Parts: sequence; C-alpha cells; structure tokens
Amino acid sequence: MAGLASDIEVEGRAQGAGVPAFSAALSRAMAALAAQGAAPAHLTGFVWSGPDPAALHPARREVDRAWREVCAGFRAPVKVAFSSGHEVIVRAIASVPEAAPSSDPVFRGYGAAELARQMSPRGQVPDMGALFAQWTRDGDAARAQHRALDIAYGAHRDEIFDLYRPEGLARPPVWVFIHGGYWQASTKDQHAQFCSGMLDAGFAVANIDYPLAPETPLREIVAHVRAALHFIVREADALGVDASRLHVAGHSAGGHLAAYLAADPKAPPLASAHILSGVVDLESLFHIPMGRVLGLRSIEEARALSPIHMRLRAGTRIAVAVGGAESDEFRRQSIEIAQAWGAPPPLVVAGANHFSLLDGLVDGDLLAQAREVCSG
Repeated sequence: MAGLASDIEVEGRAQGAGVPAFSAALSRAMAALAAQGAAPAHLTGFVWSGPDPAALHPARREVDRAWREVCAGFRAPVKVAFSSGHEVIVRAIASVPEAAPSSDPVFRGYGAAELARQMSPRGQVPDMGALFAQWTRDGDAARAQHRALDIAYGAHRDEIFDLYRPEGLARPPVWVFIHGGYWQASTKDQHAQFCSGMLDAGFAVANIDYPLAPETPLREIVAHVRAALHFIVREADALGVDASRLHVAGHSAGGHLAAYLAADPKAPPLASAHILSGVVDLESLFHIPMGRVLGLRSIEEARALSPIHMRLRAGTRIAVAVGGAESDEFRRQSIEIAQAWGAPPPLVVAGANHFSLLDGLVDGDLLAQAREVCSG
C-alpha cells in the first residue's frame, strides 16, 4: 500500500575512540543500510556512542567532515552517548517506503530513480571513503609547502581560502579554484594537490572553502563564493596579486559555482571560467532528494540558479571538460553549456570518471586546457 514505510535499524562498530573509528563505524552502518535497500535520504536518526562521547560530537569540525563524506548532506538527528569498552558504535535508523518509486518521467524522460542514478557520481567509485582519504593525504602534503593558509574572507568559519603564490613573480594573475562535493561535502584542503599545475604556470592560486548545505542553502552558497571573489579583488594589493586578471575554475558543484559567477552581474569581472563536469541545470536535482538538501523551493528557483538559463557576461572566456566515463546527464549538461555560451566543445577526458577527471589538472590535457583558456 502506498505511503507505508519499513523502519530499519543497523549498527556499525570500529575499534578506537576518535574520528577514524567514528568514520569506519559510520561507513559500516551505512553499508548495512544499503544492503537492506536504504539510502542516506531515508535516514531518520542516529545514536553515536563510544568511550569518549565529546570526541564524537557532531559540532566538531573533523567529525562533521567525516559525516559529510559518508552521508553527504543528508542530516538526521543525532544522540551522542557513552559506552564502555574500546570501540565506537554507530546505530543508524532509516524509514524506507515499501512502495517502489514511480517510473513516470520527471525530467527529460527520466523517472526519479534513474535520474537519481544519473546525478550520483559516487556510484562511479567503488569506495568513496578511500578516495577521500587519499585526497586528504595528498592535499595535506601540498598545503604543507605553503604559508598563506586559511585567510578569512567573511565571518562564517568556512569562509576561508588558501593562497599559493608562484616563486619570483610580482603581482601574478589569480586562478580561483572552487571544490566540488555536491555543495555538501569535501574541503579546499582535499584539493590543494590539484592546484600545482596552475601554480607552476605562473598563477597565484586561491583555493577556497564555502559554507555547505543543508545548513546553508544553495542560493546563499552562491553569495558566499561571490564574496570570496570580491575580497580577493578588494585586497589584491595586500595579497600581492593582479585581480584585474581574475580566472575561476570549479569541479562538479564548484563547476556550477564557477559557471554561475561567469554569468553573475554582481560578481567581479572574470577573464575566464573553466567548468569541470559542472552541474549547470539544477532542475535535474529538484526532482530527487538532493533538491531538498540544497533548499531548492521550486522549479523556478532551480532554473534561476542554473547557469544554463543565464547569459554569459561579455569578455569572459569559457572552457568545459567532462569525464568520458560519466553519466549521460552529466555529459549532456557539459555539452549544452558549451553550446549555449559559444565555447568550444567540451574536452572529453577518455576513461575518466567524475573524480579521476581532476587528475588531469596536475598534468595532462586538462591542465593544457586550463592554461589555454587563461591565456586567451
């Protein structure tokens, strides 16, 4: 009968008391839910327990990042409790509708379930936890080589950026990188390694963070990232950069933000924007649970926040890239934004999935494309 739901409760356990144990226990609990047909969107509650409950508190930044990496922005109420022993226990509760989702088309011929699959890059990677762990190690190693880290461009704790400067160049142009994570997860720290190619090419690199959904709806995330650009322009002399040569690049959610800024009359003038597998048609998300997490209140709002429905500002060069192994819908959006804005056809990186695409920024055709669009 439609409307009925099945409640599921599972546990994940891991030895230890801190964040690594919490992350492992949470991953095991979510894997157990998935085995019973539940997804993060079905979560209704958590109990996290361990020998040091304060170490598990969701207000801790490290805990929050681990939670986002496993569950993205799907938040459910959390109770933190003490348990004896030497392990962290995560109990996850979910409510799964017993009726199968309708296959009726909701967007461009896709039913809701197929649309969710098309718009879920995580499905292309067998172990997102391992990927995030590798990005964290690589990013930490890259950041250790620089000094101008965690510069605040606003009052929110996530309104910060790192500035990497090329050796021996006075007032270099600025390349702003906007990380992905579906506006809900990941950090600039996990992407520092992808900035080295442009740094070596003589650009100062501003690697930015921004407040995340669901606590910050997408319409406000756009304003935060715009504020980061205005800060860089305003403080260009103090930062030792030439903000009259301002370029942006972004991946996935960051690709959306880079594209939006290229069309946003309230943003500073941009010399170029590099859109890396960007989500530029947000109506594709409105019809699936992701839309609720992003705070999209109507189809009209989703369209208003979609670069595909905006006009590129004069004087901004555009380049687009997408992985050859990505879904049809991700490729469709990359092709259509390039066509709409008169850019060359997207660079299709053969064999690259949504995440391995970024490897090409370190060395390869993607880096060559980035340098070309920035040089004009």
